[in-house]
Amino acid sequence: MTLFLSSTDADFEQKFKAFLAVKRENDPDVNAVVAEIVADVRKKGDEALCAYTQKFDRVNLTPATMRVSQSEIDEAVAACDKDVLDALYLAAERIEAFHEKQLPESHFFNDETDALMGWRWTPVFSAGLYVPGGTAAYPSSVLMNAIPAKIAGVKEIIMVTPPCKDGTPNKDILVAAAICGVDRVFLSGGAQAIAALAYGTEEIPKVDKIVGPGNIFVATAKKLLYGVVDIDMIAGPSEILVMADHTADPKFVAADLMSQAEHDRLASAILITTDPALPDKVEAEVIRQMAYLERRDIIKESMENYGAMLIARDKAQAIELANAIAPEHLEVVMENPLEYIGCLDNAGSVFLGSYASEPLGDYYAGPNHVLPTSGTARFFSPLGVASFIKRSSYIYYTEDALRQAKDDIVLIAEREGLTAHANAIKVRFEEN
Repeated sequence: MTLFLSSTDADFEQKFKAFLAVKRENDPDVNAVVAEIVADVRKKGDEALCAYTQKFDRVNLTPATMRVSQSEIDEAVAACDKDVLDALYLAAERIEAFHEKQLPESHFFNDETDALMGWRWTPVFSAGLYVPGGTAAYPSSVLMNAIPAKIAGVKEIIMVTPPCKDGTPNKDILVAAAICGVDRVFLSGGAQAIAALAYGTEEIPKVDKIVGPGNIFVATAKKLLYGVVDIDMIAGPSEILVMADHTADPKFVAADLMSQAEHDRLASAILITTDPALPDKVEAEVIRQMAYLERRDIIKESMENYGAMLIARDKAQAIELANAIAPEHLEVVMENPLEYIGCLDNAGSVFLGSYASEPLGDYYAGPNHVLPTSGTARFFSPLGVASFIKRSSYIYYTEDALRQAKDDIVLIAEREGLTAHANAIKVRFEEN
């Protein structure tokens, strides 16, 4: 049964802390398995990839057939339903328009000594995009991952995705890849595909950064290979938090909670409300609406095991609880929702008002739907253009500028016992 907590309960704080501590991830000992796969791919390259594709996907591929041809991509686009194609193009335009505004500027300046300093932003050269296959094949995720990379100036985007049961790529994924300009697509999935992107194989090139969602084996491979390659984040199961008051429509709240619960049996759907009467109304709507939803079994298990309805004493406590949870998606279905801008500091994406439903962000509005989960919104940001760029610092000093600074530099260097550092400054001002 969904957890119910009220701020009037004597043990509310204790139970809330216990709720925050609940682990929502499968916890099998996968590290050893993934480490073995990674080592195998690093050593054997494409041979290992094809062997694992046969083992896990029951599909026989050769290095020559791993790459998806341009003709296959073109055929997928040509066969795509026109309305779907138009919707994907429109979504891509909105995502592009939003992310173009994220581009930072390089900056150089002269200080009071006329020394020149500054920083310059440059993109990573290549990015690898992991796209799950099967029932978890989402073309919207291709758009969300690839478009910011293109805007950042990434020269090459390599996509890996497991084959369908018949050995072919998912057609919707190919359409999305074509729309946003993915350069090459390979049929490979799981931890082995992450290893291929990190180290490179005969066919799949080594990349600088890997992005994209995946199961626990994919997430573990990304975690183990961080440092060999950069990654976006270690994403956990999806989650939504709805903050609502007496003005909220229970139908809307219930529908939005279930929109994330349907992702995964480990997903979390949470209601925080200042209206004590709202939880019962929302629960009744969940039961009514769930009856006609295809993924009702997943929704039911998710909400029973990881859902919660919390009654806050007032708006201030509702904000405090939301910031403590730091959810992936946070909806504010409150009177005057714009007042909450600046109050909600820990959330991946914030949706304001009754008509900013979470799926708007998943598909259409423009902000990225690749978001920090499991409370990591306290210190992680959504995927964006900044995820694909890096900053280099620049320093130019004249002789006179260094002369003014040399004594302080030497003093600090010698204080740290680094006499070669001090010497590198001293020799420039020694008399011959």
